[in-house]
Amino acid sequence: GFRIDRKIKDLPASISIVRSVEYQKRSALSLSAVLNSEPGISAGGDGIWATNINIRGLGESRFVTLIDGNRVETATDLTASLSMIDVNDIERVEVFKGAQSSLYGTGAMGGIVNIITKDGYFNDKYFVSGNIISGYSSANSLYSANASLTTGSEHWYVRATGSYFNAGDMKTPKGYLSNSQFKMNNISVKAGVKPFKNHLLKIQFQRNSSWDVGIPGGESFPGPAEATYSDISRELFSASYEISDLNKYLTSVKISYFDQFINRDVQLKPNTVTEATLPNGNTQRTTPTLFTPGGRHHTNGFRLQANLNLSENNTLIAGADLWGRTLTTTRQKYITVNIFNKTGQLVTTRNLERGETPIPESRFGSTGIFLQNETKLMDGKLTLIAGGRADMVTIENEAGYDIDYLTINGERDDTPPNQRKTFDGGLEKSISWSANVGLLYKVGKSNDITFNLARSFRAPSLEERFKYIDLGNFVRLGNAALNPERGYSADLGYRVWGKNITLSSSIFINHITNMIAETPGEFIYTITDVSEPDTLPALINSNISKALLYGFDFKLDYSLSSKWLFFISGAYVRGKIDGTGKNLPLVPPLNGRAGINYNNRKIGAVELTLWAAAKQDKVADGEKETEGYSKIDMAFNTKRIKIGKTFLQIYFGVDNLFDTEYSNHLSTNRGAIDVEPGRNFYARFNFAF
Repeated sequence: GFRIDRKIKDLPASISIVRSVEYQKRSALSLSAVLNSEPGISAGGDGIWATNINIRGLGESRFVTLIDGNRVETATDLTASLSMIDVNDIERVEVFKGAQSSLYGTGAMGGIVNIITKDGYFNDKYFVSGNIISGYSSANSLYSANASLTTGSEHWYVRATGSYFNAGDMKTPKGYLSNSQFKMNNISVKAGVKPFKNHLLKIQFQRNSSWDVGIPGGESFPGPAEATYSDISRELFSASYEISDLNKYLTSVKISYFDQFINRDVQLKPNTVTEATLPNGNTQRTTPTLFTPGGRHHTNGFRLQANLNLSENNTLIAGADLWGRTLTTTRQKYITVNIFNKTGQLVTTRNLERGETPIPESRFGSTGIFLQNETKLMDGKLTLIAGGRADMVTIENEAGYDIDYLTINGERDDTPPNQRKTFDGGLEKSISWSANVGLLYKVGKSNDITFNLARSFRAPSLEERFKYIDLGNFVRLGNAALNPERGYSADLGYRVWGKNITLSSSIFINHITNMIAETPGEFIYTITDVSEPDTLPALINSNISKALLYGFDFKLDYSLSSKWLFFISGAYVRGKIDGTGKNLPLVPPLNGRAGINYNNRKIGAVELTLWAAAKQDKVADGEKETEGYSKIDMAFNTKRIKIGKTFLQIYFGVDNLFDTEYSNHLSTNRGAIDVEPGRNFYARFNFAF
């Protein structure tokens, strides 16, 4: 995440690293569920498949998500980006908690999530190796299978992997969660070549595709309505070329390119039927039958970076990047209108197709330069890392209308009456900056103190600027004139790196100004064939508030002996609107976990974990309170069993051992999910050759 290889203990930052073994030994229903075990990171979501995380009280719209260093989105909350990752293909996930790096620009107010997928490797001799991983989870009858093959030699390698997942509805202590099924597959290919000495070319392609993904419940479609992702996919192509050891000072120069495309197609079957009496006494019955919103999210960019060792104790990273995002959205509404006379007889039927563009085609661009300097002082006892970045942000959009065409009984009209203009086309440019300073002081051989100060920013997303959602009697409206959010944060940490004990602890504060939220107002619009403006009640995105978040998190591992390990972690965050005392929404309660691990190298390992969360009653207006809870998980794994020239390792366990009924605060408030998965037995087999 700091774009240079360093050990965690050598960086003055609050970082959580989750390695691939953690995804193997847990049920790993989702990437978020495993990250949830780290202090300061909480899982949430809109169901079982569409999951996300919260970092110290801030959701995914206020941190940057990367896959192998490449942006997934521009810090928005519209796509389930963490769900479009194959957990079997993860090498590790680096989570930087808080605005502790200015290398990435907009969006990194709450942190950075860098998902690093498995790669091939070079070898002195030609080789072929591979893995087959298969698993099953009982709670939703999830079957998963993954196969990978790696081959190469001294100057080249290729790694290819493929996965398939098939899950039914999730079982909870209250019964099955309807419409929570999903199917997913993943393909990934990586290649590396050393064309010359100290030259390295890397290329990769990933494609993750999901379909028949249920979105259970929610205020947008209550009752018998049903919504699914009929198709949601992510494609990534990236390439990099690096030259290392150019001279005494210039250790490497690297140029990178990436192109990431996300497709979202939703099918929504509404449940509302409305009736109205016409002036002639007839009755009009309107029945929406199907809505099909969709979005195309395209993000790509270049980066040039140089690493310099200016002296034995001084390292400088300098570079520039250019990246952008294009958003295209569509929506079709299929509606049947029946007219009945006074005696109840059907007089006429009109089948309507209404074509809409919820967000006009728009583009977000960022051109930035960055510097980060690392200096060691006082014979290595003090490390100072300081960085800064400046960005020019460009926003461009087409004009928007609330209806594109109207088809009645097969007759299409591209200039329908009462067509509202939602947004004028426009072009806007602005300059923003971010900076950070981090100090690491080694108190002794095995303990240190860290301190960080940072200034961050988040340019409003295209959705926040240009959305138009017509809810009948009012609309939810974007605002093209929004200003960037600005964040000022501080983090103080104490860490221990002993032979039998490791401790990582932090207290933090984060102050955000120009925070974007919806406020009541009026949508002033014109109809294309009428010059006089009109108004509708609206909830409009505005820069209205200052937010203050503060709290602590810690993680302790203690080796009781060579076989027994005790671990405990906890986190607390308080979020409120500065000046009013009102609570911020979607802030996790006090939570933590504790457990013990027994590891016998001749047999394997067993782990028992107690999870707990307090009641969350500090909630925002309209938000639900959630009660506290505790639950117990158990996990087992064998040692690697050698079978000829191959190896077999088995993982199995049970989540929520006592089938405890509980609610996750971050999930409960995103839809109709008021209870989490129940008891879940799982098993996974890893066969390597």
